[in-house]
Amino acid sequence: MSNKSALITGITGQDGAYLSKLLLSKGYDVYGVLARRSTDTLWRLREVGVQDDVRLIDGDLTDLSSLIRAMETSKAGEVYNLGAQSFVGTSWQQPLLTAQVDGVGALNVLEAVRIVNKQARFYQASTSEMFGLIQAEMQDETTPFYPRSPYGVAKLMAHWATVNYRESFGMHASSGILFNHESPLRGIEFVTRKVTDAVARIKLGRQKELRLGNIDSKRDWGFAGDYVEAMWLMTQQPAGDDYVVATGLTTTVRDMCEIAFGHVGLKADEHLVIDPAFFRPAEVDVLLGNPAKAMAKLGWKPKTSLEQLITMMVDADMRRLSA
Repeated sequence: MSNKSALITGITGQDGAYLSKLLLSKGYDVYGVLARRSTDTLWRLREVGVQDDVRLIDGDLTDLSSLIRAMETSKAGEVYNLGAQSFVGTSWQQPLLTAQVDGVGALNVLEAVRIVNKQARFYQASTSEMFGLIQAEMQDETTPFYPRSPYGVAKLMAHWATVNYRESFGMHASSGILFNHESPLRGIEFVTRKVTDAVARIKLGRQKELRLGNIDSKRDWGFAGDYVEAMWLMTQQPAGDDYVVATGLTTTVRDMCEIAFGHVGLKADEHLVIDPAFFRPAEVDVLLGNPAKAMAKLGWKPKTSLEQLITMMVDADMRRLSA
């Protein structure tokens, strides 16, 4: 047993897998809350080679009693709340579930930490979707929020709950306002992975077209493996705080597609089909983060360019499909 123990909700997700690997490399005992109702499997933990090194505890963000038991079992000194219904599109179809898991769920984790070990350091996975209809050209920690989806609304509740517990109970509670971060572990429903998987299939002759919605929307995309380091750095600071984690660059979905297709020698415009079915009820047209505070206070900076990220994802999908 090491003297450092961390508890991660959402451990079977993209960020949970990369964070587990990072913490294990630093000598932590890593525990994860596993929701048995989740459709997630352990494939991401296997992919990064840590499935046998993390300890899974049955629990659910909607069940406070299970989170209290997870805190007691893990004796965690650091708690990372990464668990969520994390797909924006689904949140319009399941707004109440999204509110319970993403909003009230975060409150449940905060309560479990406060009850069992108020000295534990807490990290909340906030999101750039809270900015929504942007109120500034570049978004930083002082930019007003204007969420445009049930997902963004639920995450905003979790964000302000984290601030409230920090101020009300003196807890070391931080929020990472992470802009879009992707990887080969991304779910197939997210646009970057949908693109890289389709590019691989088209290159291998398994499909002919890629159907997308608004390809002129702009996002600030980074690599999830870089972003989990910022999460850990937040919990190492003298006090909790809120930080924007981003690259400071924004790119259209169209340009991202051209990088992916170009990597395998194809032209995006020969395979892209715009499908109105994929447009959202309320669009977020542009997101562009200003990570100056994270760079200055945490000493963090992104290491992976968008081109490196997308080619890494295409190569991974080519390997999976070829196997």
